[in-house]
Amino acid sequence: MSADRRNDRRHQGREAALQMLYQWELGGGTPPEVAASFWTTHGAETDLSDQGRAFAEALLAGTVAALAAIDPLIQDACEHWRLSRLALIDRLILRIAVYELLHEAETPAPVVIDEAIELARTFGGDDAVRFVNGVLDGIRKKLEADEP
Repeated sequence: MSADRRNDRRHQGREAALQMLYQWELGGGTPPEVAASFWTTHGAETDLSDQGRAFAEALLAGTVAALAAIDPLIQDACEHWRLSRLALIDRLILRIAVYELLHEAETPAPVVIDEAIELARTFGGDDAVRFVNGVLDGIRKKLEADEP
């Protein structure tokens, strides 16, 4: 990953959101509880501004709130795979990216997909990058086709 990417506050916010979503998935709790716990435990490790933290928390809360819309899109794009069978980190990366595709219109789809690929490269397994790219490209095409 380039130094520019590591220093990008929105990318760092996405990384924090992914880690919080992972914590939520494993331990439960509400998004505000998870965020408070995460910042208490890991806040010193990040140099995110208040704006970066707010972005991470918005991604966490928005993704959790929109799972009923997000998961069917992922499931449809994952031919021959049940959502529950996906690697947890891959599923969470996909969820954040699909949330952004659906609800963060100011971020262009190619940027969302590129960011998800970078998260997969950092946190996922060997095949995660190709898998995440393929699934998100399929979802992007479906969403674009569904636009009026």
